[in-house]
Amino acid sequence: MDLTRALRLQDGQVHPDWVDEFGHMNMARYVEACDLSTYALWEFVNRPKTLEQREGFEYAVVETHVNYLSELHDGDPYYVLTQLLGTDDKRIWMYHELYHGEREELVATNEVMALGFDLNQRRLMRFLPEVRERLAELLAHHKLLPMPKNASRSIAMSSGTKEKGAASGPPPVDSLGTA
Repeated sequence: MDLTRALRLQDGQVHPDWVDEFGHMNMARYVEACDLSTYALWEFVNRPKTLEQREGFEYAVVETHVNYLSELHDGDPYYVLTQLLGTDDKRIWMYHELYHGEREELVATNEVMALGFDLNQRRLMRFLPEVRERLAELLAHHKLLPMPKNASRSIAMSSGTKEKGAASGPPPVDSLGTA
């Protein structure tokens, strides 16, 4: 596998039960498609160990941020590209780009922070040394890739006024991340 590019670890197709009353894939399913890629990345850095062989040394997602850019419909093929943005002894910061499989159109992005988690103790843990090494190896390649423009964004409203209680924050941006 070419580690110098975002990893294509997950391909799929929109299932009929993923489509909502508006005729497109439900917003939760965009997250699910990306979550499958989070798991695929975890499997990749833990190879060749299986879930049973890892003895409860896993991860827990603690934060996500999704940008919905276009629609997927019943039967549409899709794939997800995953870029590792950062890692340390306990954290993985990753970025998923969900694409329409035929049009090659970016339809959503999903930024994820996950922590090492011991399923037996039900608490945070440091990654096992071999996992830290594989994450560091992947990050050495991925840190050379451009930072995705939707990464590190937050949600806020700017009212343009200084009224008491008015929201403040960054200027509004369109779905492509431009002001």
